[in-house]
Amino acid sequence: MVMTCQTVFDAVADVRKQSQSPGKVIMLTPQGQPLSQSIARELSSQDHLILLAGRYEGFDERIRTGLVDMEISLGDFVLSGGEIAAMAVCDSVIRLLPGALGKDASTVEESFSDGLLEYPQYTRPQSYEGMEVPEVLLSGHHAKIVEWRLEQSRQRTKERRPDLWEAYCKELKNKDE
Repeated sequence: MVMTCQTVFDAVADVRKQSQSPGKVIMLTPQGQPLSQSIARELSSQDHLILLAGRYEGFDERIRTGLVDMEISLGDFVLSGGEIAAMAVCDSVIRLLPGALGKDASTVEESFSDGLLEYPQYTRPQSYEGMEVPEVLLSGHHAKIVEWRLEQSRQRTKERRPDLWEAYCKELKNKDE
């Protein structure tokens, strides 16, 4: 099933009539650029988003060329429809809006916010089945904790996501130049 162009154009026009902003039209498609934290951040600054989620075969090409501002994919795989992708876009964007998480600082120290994966997290108890919370986290020495977290983020990124590590190192090099 391919979404027909007139139906989608009419739907977008109707949505735009109801808004003060024309809205950025985003098509969810495996052919789009992969959703990333930087894209979510960019979209969170928009006043209005219109997400187009297809089903099965997708959209008439004229929708893509005549209406769409951006195409987004969740990755290199295919879903039966764009609904799940639309929900992922919504969640990644909404959580970046002021007040959405309670504290705006909540999105500062997390995976991808600075190009690294997030450091390990721990809760109580201090010891569980022989596994211990690292001493530095119990020390109360805030500077050492910050240093430990950065080192853990770097190590975790280097081991688990060499692609992110390479980009992070390149960015550091560019800042030093």
